[in-house]
Amino acid sequence: MAYDFNKILELAEKYKPQMSKFLRDMIAIPSESCGEKEVIQRIMKEMKDVGFDKVETDPMGNVFGYIGHGKHLIAMDAHIDTVGVGNIKNWEYDPYKGYEDDEIILGRGASDQEGGMASMVYAGKIIKDLKLEDDFTLLIVGSVQEEDCDGLCWQYIIKELNIRPEFVVITEPTSCRIYRGHRGRMEIKVMTPGISCHGSAPERGDNAIYKMAPILMELKELNERLIDHPFLGKGTLTVSEIFHTSPSRCAVADSCWISIDRRLTAGENGEYALNQIRELPSVKAAKAEVTMYPYSRPAYTGLVYPTEAYFPTWFIEEDHPVCSTLLEVYEGLFEDEPTLDKWTFSTNGVSIMGKYGIPCIGFGPGHEDQAHAPNEKTWKNELVKAAAMYAAIPSLFVEKYADKMPKTTENLAE
Repeated sequence: MAYDFNKILELAEKYKPQMSKFLRDMIAIPSESCGEKEVIQRIMKEMKDVGFDKVETDPMGNVFGYIGHGKHLIAMDAHIDTVGVGNIKNWEYDPYKGYEDDEIILGRGASDQEGGMASMVYAGKIIKDLKLEDDFTLLIVGSVQEEDCDGLCWQYIIKELNIRPEFVVITEPTSCRIYRGHRGRMEIKVMTPGISCHGSAPERGDNAIYKMAPILMELKELNERLIDHPFLGKGTLTVSEIFHTSPSRCAVADSCWISIDRRLTAGENGEYALNQIRELPSVKAAKAEVTMYPYSRPAYTGLVYPTEAYFPTWFIEEDHPVCSTLLEVYEGLFEDEPTLDKWTFSTNGVSIMGKYGIPCIGFGPGHEDQAHAPNEKTWKNELVKAAAMYAAIPSLFVEKYADKMPKTTENLAE
């Protein structure tokens, strides 16, 4: 199929004002996890206005926009929920009214990651305008609840709707670099039991907080000896929360529990990480219980789709056909050598590839360091670059790389 990279870039630049307005409209709609209904409705309107072939939502509330009717199903994903604004005193502008000049757009969700949605929607328009449809169906997904439970939406999409793309472009912020993986994570709970008694005679009880103390020290030491990986880096853990129960301030604590943020590198999975903690001498001595946290918060539609807070590691190799596709598109569009890297944080790829083996690749407008920060911003030139990339990827993949895809993909988390 003949297509012109310069024409794609010209149209992406032409639609910069429309992308900017669309992004500002999304920012203006508060859309924290499980409260995304209004921003989903705004996205559906934009998809219909620019000419998507089909626009719909699923029972969880994710929005699907389709371009084309070919046999190769290619998906691109942006989570459109955001975190809260935090301390409003740290913001120079209203986080929902935002701010805009010739170069940047500021507001909650600008980089993380409604900017990716703005670029994807206008990539769909570019494909339509330039008649780039080939033997592919492009599925643009605006996913919900990612900030609350990354990958939950795609667990539902893959398991319940049986939608399995050949690959997925994750549009989380990458500073317009190509990202080919990231560490996994899990949320672990460690609980020590105790027996309460009056605080005036603590020897009559069994203090659960004291039993937690040596566990904390051994966890700190365990973090230092977790395994490393040449691309993804080292596994890590940190104690993020501590709680207790006690009949009163004048009593011995009868339970204590901590939360652990565990980051998993290649070669580590959920059971491996849990067993590492269960085998600590202090955990055994305290008869502590080590479990994964569950997640069962209702979506904005009311749907409850329970899961464990386990989000596996994933990455693809540099010579994978999907990685080769993006490298070639980048070089063709920008006549420059792209940077290959990885995310520090976690994305919906934990389910798509980490759990279900569907290859993922990352390219997005915005910067990682803007995520969850006050005065969050993104850059208009990156919205343009991302839209051009997304418009060119499907055709080039079908033309050059679809027949080179592996027949099966291993679950790299295991």
